[in-house]
Amino acid sequence: MEPKIATVSQINGYVKKILDNNIILNNVWIKGEISNFKHHYSGHLYITLKDEGGVLKAVMFRGSAQSLNFEPSDGMKVLARGRISVYEAGGSYQLYIEEMIPDGVGELYIAYEQLKKQLEEEGLFRPEYKKTIPKFPKRVGVVTASTGAAVRDIINVITRRYPMAEIVIYPAQVQGVGAAESVVKAIEYFNATNEVDTLIVGRGGGSIEDLWAFNEEITARAIFNSKIPIISAVGHETDFTIADFVADLRAPTPSAAAEIAVPSIIELRNRINTDKNRISQNIVKRIESCKLLLKRFKMRTPKDRIDDYYLKIDSLVKSMDNCIKMKTMSLRRQLAEQAAKLDALSPLQTLSRGYSIPTKEDGTVIRSANDMEKGMEFTLRMKDGQTNCVVKGE
Repeated sequence: MEPKIATVSQINGYVKKILDNNIILNNVWIKGEISNFKHHYSGHLYITLKDEGGVLKAVMFRGSAQSLNFEPSDGMKVLARGRISVYEAGGSYQLYIEEMIPDGVGELYIAYEQLKKQLEEEGLFRPEYKKTIPKFPKRVGVVTASTGAAVRDIINVITRRYPMAEIVIYPAQVQGVGAAESVVKAIEYFNATNEVDTLIVGRGGGSIEDLWAFNEEITARAIFNSKIPIISAVGHETDFTIADFVADLRAPTPSAAAEIAVPSIIELRNRINTDKNRISQNIVKRIESCKLLLKRFKMRTPKDRIDDYYLKIDSLVKSMDNCIKMKTMSLRRQLAEQAAKLDALSPLQTLSRGYSIPTKEDGTVIRSANDMEKGMEFTLRMKDGQTNCVVKGE
């Protein structure tokens, strides 16, 4: 039996297929030290991960590298998550990194990602559960440490922007053992007393360990279950905690949270003045319009309008008389013409010219001598009268 011969490309492709179909190697965390680090002009990162027993080539493409919040360098120990596959052209397997964090916070970061995924699947981050932040709160509750820059910033901003709002501070432990329980207790207190309209929950910046109380599950659920709208204000702008995702609104800093919680009285005054001026201008325009209408009304009294109607009536009557006269004259001319025509055809006109008209006893006109006979009586009508006649001869 002849041995089956494969090409280099076939072997590389076969090995790649095996690795790509391996569930474990498709999503694996690897711990190692960076060496031979190269940041390519394309944005890709080329790395060799090593430990005391071996090395592993790795690449992190630009799309994933843009999400890094630290600058990798040789000698740095990291945790990298990605998939193992083969670069067929080079015939070597390597790690395709999708996520990378400095070692030392690796366990906390993994716990953070797991809890985030769990709560997201439960729907705690969904927009429809977010409560609206009141625009004009009477009382603002603050859950943070009683000392430090965070509480001072919140007090200063609220006092400056909206001094009529009352600030209620619940001093809470925000770092170390028992911090999460302290934050939860404060949130539950405000919900039980229902004495504030808005809650600010947060603290100043720090490491992931310092901020961990806001990544605890009990803190997340307390924020989600709160009936009072909550603004999260944890750390700096680049810090994201589980509390930020669950809260009704996330502020990048405690100062920003205070600005979101209350309106600016200066801006409100400016808006009121603008609206006041606009309304005043509209009122002035309306008054001027009414004055103009009133002036026109005074210039045209009811008597003036009645006089106008009288003039219109007189004009109409005059026009009607003229029409009647013209029509009468026209009818008279037509009548005279018809009378002349009738007069021309009248028998009286014939008699006036010296002629006479014979008629029988019944008034029938005798038109021919043949219609007469001897002894016949007839009437002869003339211009100035008539006479009775008798036919004597034949």
